[in-house]
Amino acid sequence: MGNKTYGQLCPIARALDILGDRWTLLLVRELLLGPKRFKDLLTMLPAMGTNRLSERLSMLVDSGVIQPTALPSTAAPAYELTDQGERLRQPLLALGLWGLSLPPDKRADPSSARAELIALCLSGVGDPTALAGLNQVVEFQVGAETFHLQIKDGEVMARSGASALPDLQARCDIGTFTALALRQLAPTNALRTGRVMLLRGSQQSFCRVFKALGPRP
Repeated sequence: MGNKTYGQLCPIARALDILGDRWTLLLVRELLLGPKRFKDLLTMLPAMGTNRLSERLSMLVDSGVIQPTALPSTAAPAYELTDQGERLRQPLLALGLWGLSLPPDKRADPSSARAELIALCLSGVGDPTALAGLNQVVEFQVGAETFHLQIKDGEVMARSGASALPDLQARCDIGTFTALALRQLAPTNALRTGRVMLLRGSQQSFCRVFKALGPRP
């Protein structure tokens, strides 16, 4: 664990002793989407650099936030959240939803936009009543990205990569996915105009999923 500390007997200050350094929360964000290899994390956060990434990963392991893990079909080192790290899900999603109210930073790299990060935020704002009894795995192919949502009895989990057996499979561009997520485009209209192509599943199921997800007034 690093030596930096605020030196205060305050839970918020103590949390920031671990999470307050630049890039640390973005590493947690990536692992909320599932286990990742070192090179996957570096691809998602290229400006971080290998030395800083190694340092932050080591600190998070020492702090009990993440742990090394093994992924199928690869011997490369990978990392996943511990139970303690998983407890950061709701606070971090709340921070992301707060960020939605801010104007976009004009300095941001447009190529950093990722639909799976929008899906991650979606996983924290579903309508519990509309999601009740809904058990579906929905896979999206958005440009070069593939990710899926696991919906089970009101709980929604966003995960990177393809699903082994999705109930729904849809393809669209990131503009369409963003408009659906923000309720700027009705799912029925997206299907009717061809902005979304269903590869598996019914139109009715697709519409129900997006009516249950997304920010509510």
